[in-house]
Amino acid sequence: MAHSQALAESRREPARKLAHVRTWLLVVAALVFLMISIGGATRLTGSGLSITEWQPIMGALPPLSESDWQDAFAKYRQIPQYQQVNRGMSLEAFKLIFWWEWTHRFLGRLIGVVFFLPFIYYLATGQITRALLPKLAGIFLLGGLQGAVGWYMVRSGLADRIDVSQYRLALHLGLAILILGALLWVALSLEEKRDRAAVDRPGSGGAALIAILVFAQILLGALVAGLKAGLAHNTWPLMDGRLVPRGLGIMQPWYLNLFENAMTVQFNHRVAAYVLLVAAVWHAWAVGRGTHTPHARRSALLLAAAVVAQAGLGVWTLLAQVPLALGLAHQAGAAAVFAMAVWHLHAMRHPAR
Repeated sequence: MAHSQALAESRREPARKLAHVRTWLLVVAALVFLMISIGGATRLTGSGLSITEWQPIMGALPPLSESDWQDAFAKYRQIPQYQQVNRGMSLEAFKLIFWWEWTHRFLGRLIGVVFFLPFIYYLATGQITRALLPKLAGIFLLGGLQGAVGWYMVRSGLADRIDVSQYRLALHLGLAILILGALLWVALSLEEKRDRAAVDRPGSGGAALIAILVFAQILLGALVAGLKAGLAHNTWPLMDGRLVPRGLGIMQPWYLNLFENAMTVQFNHRVAAYVLLVAAVWHAWAVGRGTHTPHARRSALLLAAAVVAQAGLGVWTLLAQVPLALGLAHQAGAAAVFAMAVWHLHAMRHPAR
């Protein structure tokens, strides 16, 4: 009896270690989701350029005295955004946008600490396997790269523009979404009740396609945000009274319209939403009719429902001309839909035992 109890306990110990690592990764993923949401707030409030320097260590401290605030404000007054958009702004108004950006950057630093310190502990105590180590190291490197990309984005708005480049904004948001997906995928893969080996089961390709479509739609949304394209053509389903408005290809060369013509960018975002909506609903129907596990069917249905809700929220946000609350909800909703797409893809490829 004692031998059986010891054997059972020895089998439970690795499962407990995996559970700790999985919980840690899910906490980091939740912080990344929060950071994506706050990143939307910095964009919608015009706060992203309020801190004109990148100091990874010293920048963790906000201004602590009146002279520090005046110094930060003086630096902001040198950039085009202040001179062309916010000229005459008071110090108190500057503090409001400063705190949004500082919170965004501080959260990035916090995520780094919350990831790195437990990583070192779990590595030292043998709770990270040899197979898991390169995955976690890769995520950590992506996090460091994301900090550099964030500053690369901010720099685009400090000299010749009043806002950041839509290209760099898409890169910054896209990398954040990829980090979120990587964290979730690795955490889900640590569930003991799931088959360790990934298998291309029927329907897995469709689930992967939907995840790719969601990611592409988020990048299109970043272009919409960067060009402030949601502030025009605030009707639906028509644009300028037409399903296909005139002026989609007025720029030369033609491919610039895909990235720099606000009308075309918004139109593409709408069309991609329709494609994603049809794909998600069809996929949920196909999985529901197949021989998939209850977990796979349930995740497909919830993903389709989330896509429908996000599309409805997008229309509402457009019609209301992107108020702060709806804009934040729409960006957070996009990250949530991508997280659900990753969850569903994992459920399709790693069904429960």
